[in-house]
Amino acid sequence: MWDENMTDGLSILQVDETALGVSMGSEISSSNEGDQTHTTEIKAPGSFGRRGNLEVRLAQNATEIDAAQALRYTVFYEEMSAKPDATMRTTKRDVDRFDEFCDHLLVIDHDLVDEDNEGPLPLNAVVGCYRLLRQDVAEQHGGFYTQSEFNIEPLLERAGKNVRFMELGRSCVLPKYRDKKTVELLWKGITQYLIHYNLDVMFGCASFENTNPDELALPLSYLYQNHLTPDAWHVTAREELFVEMNRVAKDDINNRQALRELPPMIRGYVRAGCFIGDGAVVDEQFGTTDVLILFPIAEMNDRYRSKFVAEK
Repeated sequence: MWDENMTDGLSILQVDETALGVSMGSEISSSNEGDQTHTTEIKAPGSFGRRGNLEVRLAQNATEIDAAQALRYTVFYEEMSAKPDATMRTTKRDVDRFDEFCDHLLVIDHDLVDEDNEGPLPLNAVVGCYRLLRQDVAEQHGGFYTQSEFNIEPLLERAGKNVRFMELGRSCVLPKYRDKKTVELLWKGITQYLIHYNLDVMFGCASFENTNPDELALPLSYLYQNHLTPDAWHVTAREELFVEMNRVAKDDINNRQALRELPPMIRGYVRAGCFIGDGAVVDEQFGTTDVLILFPIAEMNDRYRSKFVAEK
């Protein structure tokens, strides 16, 4: 799940076109055919960058993952309308089985860290996070979180081994930090991670904070009619969960109004060139209606390229 309470800073995601890519067409293809360097032994850098007091890096230990889980609980369950189970309510942590083997991307506020103390990172110093799951890791641990809502298995089979996928999820940022600086840092981290592991496609569930699809008829219809996955990348919601997105006739859609009704995260992805899967899913636990975001990196709008690769 992507948190809709982040700013529209996703629209600034830019990637080096020569560093990674997967070409669209009648078939899925990759620029990395024959490349055997993509292994779980390649370790990503601990830190991806810093701006002033904020740093973006991967969690380095269980304590830092715990801080991300605490942040997620604060945003999803206390600020938003997710429903915790008894254990989550007691521990005030958002936890699931995927946490153990995912990488956790953190934004850390160093103003809240005693730099002279080499002890654990303070819990409140983690102010933003993303959860990253590479395909090779997912295959060793029973698949992706997204597979619980969307039928992505046929896509993975069509793509074959030369197209490398990464799932994004569980993103959130504390209200005080929901600004361009924080989101740019998160996306710098994601971009560097993609390049480091030579990945081609990002995907994951993105959310509307509403469980009534009828109230989301305009933005869902807009996404379906303007950004649906083409045949080569086609993905549908699981049959038993499928909610029709095409609810308003195309001639009756005001595109400008529909864009305004998109959550900032989804709007940013749309502007950058993502595709949307066919069918939405209502997630009662999180109080959301989810759509599938699919983002072949080579399909990114030219306007959104090359910013974060050269920066250190």
